[in-house]
Amino acid sequence: MKLTFWGAARQVTGSMYMLELPDDFRILIDCGFDFETERQQRTHEVHKIQEGFIFPFDVKSINLVLLTHAHIDHSGQLPNLVAEGYEGQILCTAPTYELTHILLEDSVNIHKRKLSHIHKAGSKMSRKEIINKSLGLYNERDAKDALDRFVPISPKHRFKVKQGLYVTFIPAGHLLGACSIVVEFETTEGWKKIGFSGDLGRKNYTLLKDPEPFPEVDFLVCESTYGNRRHNKTQNPVAVVSDVVQRTCIDMPGRLIIPAFSIGRTQGLLYTLNRMWEETKLPRIKVFSDSPLAKKSGKIYEKYRSQLNQEAQDFYKDNETLFSFENLEIVEDLKRSEAISNYYEPCIIISSSGMVQGGRIEHHIQTNLKNPYATIFMSGYAAEGTLGRKLMDNNGSIRMGAKEETVLCRVEKTDVYSGHGDLDDLLTFVNYQSKENLKKLFLVHGEVLVMEDFKQTLVCQGFEQTIIPEWGKTFDLSMN
Repeated sequence: MKLTFWGAARQVTGSMYMLELPDDFRILIDCGFDFETERQQRTHEVHKIQEGFIFPFDVKSINLVLLTHAHIDHSGQLPNLVAEGYEGQILCTAPTYELTHILLEDSVNIHKRKLSHIHKAGSKMSRKEIINKSLGLYNERDAKDALDRFVPISPKHRFKVKQGLYVTFIPAGHLLGACSIVVEFETTEGWKKIGFSGDLGRKNYTLLKDPEPFPEVDFLVCESTYGNRRHNKTQNPVAVVSDVVQRTCIDMPGRLIIPAFSIGRTQGLLYTLNRMWEETKLPRIKVFSDSPLAKKSGKIYEKYRSQLNQEAQDFYKDNETLFSFENLEIVEDLKRSEAISNYYEPCIIISSSGMVQGGRIEHHIQTNLKNPYATIFMSGYAAEGTLGRKLMDNNGSIRMGAKEETVLCRVEKTDVYSGHGDLDDLLTFVNYQSKENLKKLFLVHGEVLVMEDFKQTLVCQGFEQTIIPEWGKTFDLSMN
């Protein structure tokens, strides 16, 4: 009985954990894209991965994949997993399946553009060479093959995988369809349970229900993104957005640019703006939602609105929409997206990605870096190495590509739209466990210093069995 950490170990992105049961049945929990490219390169160097392959293990040995939620740092490598030979099922909730479907389609388009750029540069690399160079550009066929393996299951249902093996998805509140997972399996010593938090949500979050209580387990893998921080509990999304819109679009007047993931955060922002519109708190300025993906995901949110919180359900009942209002323009055409630069009236631009790592937002950022009448409003976490983090840390200049750019626009940030639970939410999750009976508590999905602070807090509370695993480290759970 072994657990290996193949991702999000001492870093935030790339969630991927392999659980090997006593009968050699192997389960992969999440299969995410790693945005921290230096780690990707070290993966190949240290593990000497076979030419033309991505994963540091034989994917054909995996029997089952469990997906906590749709975000690309948890789902983005699934097409490559299948392309390398995985033939089993991928279990998740129905909303996660539908959101992952559109996310992988979008990833394919991004990969095609990258491949086109490689070929325009005069290179005619083979698939193996492309994988070794860029760590996995996949195509429509790869994505479709992966999606064909999805099997949606109901949350809170104890699903029998086979004799002596059950999995249960428990709503986590982080994103529509997001769940923590309990794996139960029979051993010669009786039944054992291991829990995977996935990404945990927060209480009273825009659109979503609160995370549900988590059962006691023998081993727990817990995310730690906000393991040493607390959200400002007094902040109200309507008040926060009203304030920044007033200051940046009316008092200035100028343009407000909000990097936001197309799935989750954009819906939260549009829902807030819609509420403001209905309450006459939104000035009559243009709002551009520059993401076709956000439009698709918005429809999925409305389709599964019974899984949203009561406020959102009541709002939909009264207004027959969650995200659409008079001054909103959904931008689908790329030429129209680029033409927004020529719109000189005060406006709000919401575009992906939230970490400013690819997507149309990069064009809007680059166009407005030297515009003193523009404000970039970071609406959530940005991982180390991403352009979003560089923007938040900039001291008057920032490197974009090979060029150092002067930053004259303003950069502000808020955590009111962060879908991650803070220190209090994480402690609530961990404290569902018995300090005496929990054998090991593994911290993942966080920056190293944050993890160390969170570990210290947990140890002080009596969870002395807390571990911060290294990437690629295997733990023999049968020894406990």
